[in-house]
Amino acid sequence: MTWVLDAEIHLDAMGLGDAIKDKDKASTQDYAKALIFLRHHLDEGLKIEYLTVKDPFVLWNGLKERYDNLKLVTLPQARYDWAYLRLQDFKSISEYNSAMFRITSRLKLCGDNISDYDMLEKRLQRFMLPIWSYNNSTERKASQSTLS
Repeated sequence: MTWVLDAEIHLDAMGLGDAIKDKDKASTQDYAKALIFLRHHLDEGLKIEYLTVKDPFVLWNGLKERYDNLKLVTLPQARYDWAYLRLQDFKSISEYNSAMFRITSRLKLCGDNISDYDMLEKRLQRFMLPIWSYNNSTERKASQSTLS
């Protein structure tokens, strides 16, 4: 999925984005340049498989159809990772933050946006859990000492 984003950005930067998006807007020269770019960045197995395709629009859509189902695999795993992300599972806060941003990036790639509120709530949970645990253990100790 990151390859798709990188390829789209590169093609747009080179002025060749229309060759894969709108078949009627691109010139034949742009078609050829886009096809060269896409084929150059394909895996050898895919190059052989799509050897006869000479239209970048057709190649792009064929690859998209073939690999669009990765979202169906990635999205549930990313949602699971987001739901069970806990500070206790990491050695440092920076590792926790890295994992949180990696998960949110995967969710965004799959079209599932995490709001700023959700991210703030997740960050507050990491700080509130130790406070809540401390308060509960303090209250428990206090209640045990009054019972004794």
